[in-house]
Amino acid sequence: MVCALGAAVCFGTATVLQAVAARAAGAEGGGGGDAALLLRALRQWRYLAGLALDGMGFLLQIAALRSVPIYAVGAALAASLAVTAVVAARLLRVRLSGVEWAAVGVVCAGLAMLGLASGTEGDRGGPDWLRYAMVAAAAGVLLLGGVGGSLSGRTRALLLGLGAGFGFGVVEVAVRLIDSLRPGPLLGNPAAYALLLGGGAAFLLLTSALQRGSVTTATAGMVLGETIGPAAVGVVWLGDRTREGLGWLAALGFAVAVAGALALARFGEAPAD
Repeated sequence: MVCALGAAVCFGTATVLQAVAARAAGAEGGGGGDAALLLRALRQWRYLAGLALDGMGFLLQIAALRSVPIYAVGAALAASLAVTAVVAARLLRVRLSGVEWAAVGVVCAGLAMLGLASGTEGDRGGPDWLRYAMVAAAAGVLLLGGVGGSLSGRTRALLLGLGAGFGFGVVEVAVRLIDSLRPGPLLGNPAAYALLLGGGAAFLLLTSALQRGSVTTATAGMVLGETIGPAAVGVVWLGDRTREGLGWLAALGFAVAVAGALALARFGEAPAD
């Protein structure tokens, strides 16, 4: 849980640092479109620090997924929105309403319940077909992105956000299905390809959703997609369990943490001026 919460802090803080750097790069002027803006942002130390935090967060996420149930890690990663909200209130001077401050507290309460109730990671490797199912799911994310990209408005943002969430969910499950990092077994494991395809598709769909759609809608879809499905896979096929007699507390904590994250969905992308 420490690793999962550390990943949430890294991802949430990285979002704000990159937003600050992007604003500074945009204020420099010079035009050139998105590519030129990115190059200017890469000269900002805050943007580079954000990328470093993203990398650290990914490593912490992998460590957490190898130690605690997927449902606990998924809820903790959704809590990165609470971190973004608090850091944005400080660095970007974004005003949080009383309801949003309450949502931050709700997220923390949900994670505390999960921390008390979570057991160790499941002791099952999952059926062989599950690895191929993850590859198919990753390909399905790309198809969903194609369908969502042809729509407009909130429906487009919701579908693309859900697709991104499913892609990140594929990554969460695939990490558990990789049982060896040696080159031979790794290259022969379909889960490794599912991880790469699902992660790449998720970033692509989320970027598209945030560029031309409702940030709140897209982020809400992403939170739902990356938490509920992977949690179910972990419980049903990978043997994820709770501490004896605390299943109800884990279920309540999961629901509370995800609900609090949904209330903070507008912080899926640090707000503009």
